Parts: sequence; structure tokens; C-alpha cells
Amino acid sequence: MPKAKIAVTVDAALLERLDRLVHEEVFASRSEAIQAAVADKLARLARRDLAAACARLDPAFERALAEEGLTADVASWPAY
Repeated sequence: MPKAKIAVTVDAALLERLDRLVHEEVFASRSEAIQAAVADKLARLARRDLAAACARLDPAFERALAEEGLTADVASWPAY
């Protein structure tokens, strides 16, 4: 995937922690560390949005939708 160069401003304490991680070889570079942090944050936001959407679902409606038409088919299923 193509990459784009951006400018990021961070406070000195955060940069010091970031540089420590790079020095300890947790990340190969500042750029890699920031890219990983942004990707992680975006993934967390996506999971939060999915959880919020799931919380808005009506369990009774979802069950009825999932089981729709199953009663007619059950008779034709082989016995186990």
C-alpha cells in the first residue's frame, strides 16, 4: 500500500517514551511506532462502533429473523 508522509507534533515526554521504545528495538523507527499506534487506535474505534451497533439490536427480532423458515425445514432434516 502506498504511504504518505505527514508531520506530527507530540509533546516532549511522549517523544521521549517513543524514542525509548525505538532504542529498545520494540519498533524499528518513530514512523513505525506511530503507524502502529494509529492503526491500533483505529481498530479500537471500529470495535467500539461495532459493539455500539450490536447493543442497539433487538435480540427478539434478531432471533426471529435467524430462525425464520427453520420450522418448515426441520421436518426434512435427517435424524442424528
